[in-house]
Amino acid sequence: METYFETCVERLYGKTYEIIHDFLKVKRNDDSAQIQVPDDFKKEFFSLIDKVNLSLMEDKDNFYGYFLFQMSREIRFDISSPTAVNFKGAKYVVYFNPAAFLTLNMKQMESTIKHEILHIVSMHLIRAKELKHSYSPLATNLAMDIVVNTHLDHLPPYAATLDWVNLHYSLKLLPFEPFEYYAEKIQTALDLLEVAEEKEDDSTDEKIETAYNPEKTHDIWEDSSELDEQTLKEFTDKIIHASQKGTIPDYLESLLSSLKDSNGELPWNLYLKRLMGSVESTQKKTITRRNRRQPDRLDLRGQLRSHKAKIIVALDISGSISDEEFIQAIKEVLNIVKNYNHEITIVECNSEIRREYKVKSAKDIKARLDIRGSTRFTPVFEYANKKKINLLVYFTDGKGEDKLLTIPKGYKTLWVISGRGDKLSVKEAYGAVKKLNNIEITDNILDVSDVEKGGYSMQNQEKLNI
Repeated sequence: METYFETCVERLYGKTYEIIHDFLKVKRNDDSAQIQVPDDFKKEFFSLIDKVNLSLMEDKDNFYGYFLFQMSREIRFDISSPTAVNFKGAKYVVYFNPAAFLTLNMKQMESTIKHEILHIVSMHLIRAKELKHSYSPLATNLAMDIVVNTHLDHLPPYAATLDWVNLHYSLKLLPFEPFEYYAEKIQTALDLLEVAEEKEDDSTDEKIETAYNPEKTHDIWEDSSELDEQTLKEFTDKIIHASQKGTIPDYLESLLSSLKDSNGELPWNLYLKRLMGSVESTQKKTITRRNRRQPDRLDLRGQLRSHKAKIIVALDISGSISDEEFIQAIKEVLNIVKNYNHEITIVECNSEIRREYKVKSAKDIKARLDIRGSTRFTPVFEYANKKKINLLVYFTDGKGEDKLLTIPKGYKTLWVISGRGDKLSVKEAYGAVKKLNNIEITDNILDVSDVEKGGYSMQNQEKLNI
């Protein structure tokens, strides 16, 4: 069986380069020429894919085989990896580049298919869009590939793995983290190196890719049909359900469980990262990078990305939010914005603003004022409008007026509901409303209002694969 399989691969590989040779020959005289894939080649190639699919369905990881069975298949020579996926015409499509795919052995072929399916069930096609303006394609692609490749064996030799990225960029990335974590760390490394964030002008009509290029591996996602996140998640859920015919590996079961529980919604800290990527951008001069336009001019300094962000973190001190959850939350905020030029002002408030102060690190956080009372949200928005900020993060139990008398002007708003809060009382929020997860309250001083309070934390929220 193995000999027969290898014979098929060898024969198809030879035909692949005949197709490429014929295309390039025609293209010399006709710039508009398109690569032509003969029907008999398609039939034989997809017959080979059927054999790989059958192997997947017989394996303990048969989930992937059943998932692949529900996908459309196409051949494309313009993708810079053996396989790629997108969502077209109400179905997921898996693309194969024979020039790259046929260099792999059976197990590596299986792994590249698993790789694409893991991108789908991790909702990377949606999540990558959310970070598009925050990180370069190279950082994002490497980050997502690290996440899915961590679970795979028999990878192609050029596959992006945690060990390879750590070695190549002198990083110490931790395993089993979400791709947003990896993207941030990798982008920082790229910014410190002389790595061009702008794609070179390599425009050409020639649609042939024979070498792996991590910066372009997911370009095909841009061709996906426009679909809202919830609809795509529901569609994905149906395919996943139809693919679960037997036992599945623990890592995959955990991944699917997280997807099911997430309801397609970003946790507050991931949403904050998305917002940070949309704040005003400027350029910072640096002597560590040559000027991209004139690299031979050593007297010209290069540029690094520099984000300027004025942030207000409002804390409702009316009594329903514990010290633990707020301290954890502000630490998370500081961690998220640390790679940006930022100015954070903490505003403590209930029915009015009681105190304001700036923080640069966790040690600057002051003990919360011990003032109880009702809550009004409007004073904070009046204050924020005067300060001309970029972002307001409002931590509250959600109980206040039902209408803002002052609406936000020129900045983003993120409401984070905590304490005993269920929802935001304001009918029109003018921003996203998120919730924290439960944490254990460990106040040393017992107060009647704190008994059975519960509480929330952002810890491990990024483990959600949404």
